[in-house]
Amino acid sequence: MTAYQAGIAKFEEAGAVVVGISTDNLPTLSHWSKEELKLSFPLASDFSKRSVSEAYGVLNKDSGVANRATFVIDAGGKIQHIEEGSAAVDPTGAVTACARVRKQ
Repeated sequence: MTAYQAGIAKFEEAGAVVVGISTDNLPTLSHWSKEELKLSFPLASDFSKRSVSEAYGVLNKDSGVANRATFVIDAGGKIQHIEEGSAAVDPTGAVTACARVRKQ
């Protein structure tokens, strides 16, 4: 999340909106977002049903935790790019995908 915050201007230049989604509960997300990471973008909780994580195919049902992933979704709601695992921590691929989507 810190890398995405550090690169937020690049997403804004590409006309993108950054939203984080986690299987953590709201109090935990609020603390990390505001107190620790000081994020300017929202973090949403998928804690109760984990339906978003499941719908996007990143939920590890055994642990109840989502695997790390970044999705670039266009204005029409179509997934244009996916970064998974350790690659999802680095926003470079997502920034590039956002710029590409904007040009379409």
